[in-house]
Amino acid sequence: MIETIKTNWTKEEVLAIYNKPLLELVYEAAQIHRLHHDPNKVQISSLISIKTGGCPEDCAYCPQAARYHTEVKISELLPVHQIKAQALRAKQHGVSRICLGAAWRNVKDGEDFDQVLDMVRTVTRLDMEVCCTLGMLTENQAKRLEEAGLYAYNHNIDSSEDYYKEVISTRGFEDRLKTINNVRKTSITVCSGGIIGMGEKIEDRCDMLRILANMTPQPESVPINALVAVEGTPMEDQEPVSIFEMVRMVATARIVIPKTQVRLSAGRTSMSPEGQTLCFMAGANSIFAGDKLLTTPNPDINQDKKMFDELGIVAQTPFEKYPKREVVDAEDAHFHALGENPKWTRPAHTIERNELAKEKGKVQL
Repeated sequence: MIETIKTNWTKEEVLAIYNKPLLELVYEAAQIHRLHHDPNKVQISSLISIKTGGCPEDCAYCPQAARYHTEVKISELLPVHQIKAQALRAKQHGVSRICLGAAWRNVKDGEDFDQVLDMVRTVTRLDMEVCCTLGMLTENQAKRLEEAGLYAYNHNIDSSEDYYKEVISTRGFEDRLKTINNVRKTSITVCSGGIIGMGEKIEDRCDMLRILANMTPQPESVPINALVAVEGTPMEDQEPVSIFEMVRMVATARIVIPKTQVRLSAGRTSMSPEGQTLCFMAGANSIFAGDKLLTTPNPDINQDKKMFDELGIVAQTPFEKYPKREVVDAEDAHFHALGENPKWTRPAHTIERNELAKEKGKVQL
């Protein structure tokens, strides 16, 4: 019997799930979680910022935007040997997935992208899953990443389409969907989620999950991030979300996207072990380990190991969910740089919060 996954959710249906009594919601999510996943396995991932800061975008939550006065130091693309060394250290601590993040608006053909392809080949050959988050990319670029052995591509939709316009003005929501569609033309799995705590309504959170749940196929990975308010960004004064809001998001995601890996991502430093345990019960089965998540603090790996031991959780091994990709060397590749210059959108709207920050001298023109 082939199970049918629902992909025609309405916002009202998702909202009704989110608003259930919390214990009932967690119980339902836990039951669905056990149908598709081992409840005592959690994947440990590590995020490496391969190129930090200097991003031309204006994402109001991000300290890597060049226009914001944050303490993030700009660095050029890291060498491949350094990425390999970091990946090996992470592997020794039980990490099975390495996520490579670059502060780019979009991928551009050239030496830097060729270097990223080498990173993907190198880490994949360490028998680790590799995920990249590099911004928007074309179909040809996605196929080049596929040949290099890339396991997953992360491209978060961040929020609902309506609230997205209150967060970012330098690109359109449709660009996010177009990039995901380009990835879907390959065998690379999709990692896409969002952030809560940016001032959005509960309806926006549920609409974000609706969009993800109605993708065909649904994303194989969904990160749920709690905003980490960074001084110098337009969102520096946002109040943190409660642990119960995170639990509701995790549980709702588990119910509407049952087979995905729900990733407990940014914001874990403010969560107690008990709060994280409730998230695991509700269906979270992946965490990011290491003292940093790109540029924001993250729990130490030893803290996570202690928590896993107390809960009886074991680390998921690489390629348990989907098979390892074949790695094609650069000289044998079928897809090569086309020198593309895609016309990604640049919306004309302004964001009131960003304009106020600009008036206070906190944002560069």
